[in-house]
Amino acid sequence: MAATLSINSRSAAFASGVTVFDAAESLGVAVPSSCRKQGKCRECLVEICHGMELLSPRTPEELPLQGGFRLACRSTIAASDGRIDGRLLRRGGLRIEDSARNLPGGDASRVPLDPPVVRDGDRILRDGAEIARDAGPLHGVAIDVGTTTVVVRAHDLETGALLATVAFENPQRFGGTDVLARVQFDTDNPGRLLQRTLLGYVARAVRELPVVPTSIFEYAVAGNSTMRDLFFGLDVRPIGQRPYRSTTEQELRDGRRATTALDAPAAALRLPGHPAARVYGLPLVSGHVGADAAATLLALEPHRSNRLVAIMDLGTNTELFLGHRGRLLCASCPAGPAFEGRGITCGMPAFDGAIARVRLGDSGEAHCKVIGDGPPAGLCGSGLVDLLAELFRTERINRFGRFEDGSNAFVADAAHRILLHESDINELAQAKAANVAGLQILLRQFGCVAADIECFYLAGGFGQHLDAVAARRIGLIPNLPDGRIVPVGNAAIEGTTRALLSVGRRRELEQLVASIRHVELESDPEFFDQFVSGCQFGPLDTPEEVSA
Repeated sequence: MAATLSINSRSAAFASGVTVFDAAESLGVAVPSSCRKQGKCRECLVEICHGMELLSPRTPEELPLQGGFRLACRSTIAASDGRIDGRLLRRGGLRIEDSARNLPGGDASRVPLDPPVVRDGDRILRDGAEIARDAGPLHGVAIDVGTTTVVVRAHDLETGALLATVAFENPQRFGGTDVLARVQFDTDNPGRLLQRTLLGYVARAVRELPVVPTSIFEYAVAGNSTMRDLFFGLDVRPIGQRPYRSTTEQELRDGRRATTALDAPAAALRLPGHPAARVYGLPLVSGHVGADAAATLLALEPHRSNRLVAIMDLGTNTELFLGHRGRLLCASCPAGPAFEGRGITCGMPAFDGAIARVRLGDSGEAHCKVIGDGPPAGLCGSGLVDLLAELFRTERINRFGRFEDGSNAFVADAAHRILLHESDINELAQAKAANVAGLQILLRQFGCVAADIECFYLAGGFGQHLDAVAARRIGLIPNLPDGRIVPVGNAAIEGTTRALLSVGRRRELEQLVASIRHVELESDPEFFDQFVSGCQFGPLDTPEEVSA
């Protein structure tokens, strides 16, 4: 007898005593590792979705890992029968775009170059001081550290040209799917395990870029407040408790620093690069509105616009901005990971196998489009929004998210057991409600209604792939005309790139974030009522508002 192990949809029977690492390799699944299976690098993270009880107990190296996460090199098949299903964290192959689109000033390649590192003959200068003599190329790396996905870009500092983009799942997921869980994990587990694991993955990704590591002279890094501070090894406990401020924000308020931006030697963070390479951490806006949101501002430039602009960067922690040249408000919405596929029965991130589009036929049959055109493995965010909208359009669910026929699930693909349960709809409704409540409160405080918004930017990878009709139908975004809804993709990595390539834009951003008013949703007396209302499905605005 032998247990069946399935890794990344490849499976075979293995005898007890075989490690998950060796079994995966025998299946042709490449397992990342830089410590030769010693359990030190933690790059061989594997998520066990089923059959954890058939594996050996956790080793000391695995004790901090939460949920279904194990180290492939430390976990051994311990049973002679049964099935174990798992998957390695994705390194590349994620559904990303190389650049944002629909940006008001064009992409970063059109922004005037003002890099922190420049050439004078064979002399390499930073702030006018020589840091090296080298006739080779000057490269820089921009990094957007998302709670779910990390995006890494390589650029030529002398021309601004984009050389390559890679992405991978944030390996910190073993510490929780949302920022507050990771704050708690980092607090409970000394030794900066989250930082070390993330930096190990980032270093590996950088080494896979088509640039010589020693030609890298500059990094620019963005992320929400927790992700950015974890990257730099700062204490994140203050972000998880009132008043939810980074240590850098508190020091700014106390007059002990001039900006929340960070700067550190790349070598101190164990990142590949020239010995003189530096890492610039973009400034935070306020509270949980972090450096990724600041980067989005640098890309979309609402502070340069005379129109009323709204920006919604949908994610585990949705960031919202509303305003124009004279005034900007912001808020963060704790939406949770539901629309990123987490906590949903058949949810998954947007990589190969994810259902990204759904349409229901007259008899209720689901017509699905799968990323990669292979067999479906689950539903990603855009597929979930589509399916909700279709169930609502065909009156299979009511505005409260309940199935009208009395069932508790809808089968999207019977052959592959892809279902959406009523409990999943409830999770998605609450995620939607957090975003809706935040937007409605910002509109009220600004003194306007949704119909006044002249440009509604949908930022982030999730927002880029949303079907606007479906999103409007369920009330995830305002019921605005098509021409006012502008998907822009990963504006955070675009803004981070601008900070990488321009010292002037860095200074502009540091001044801008200081002028933005942060609206704390949890203290607003209308938040609960807006949240409850936002849990219902249906367009946000009346037709009269839209046509106004």
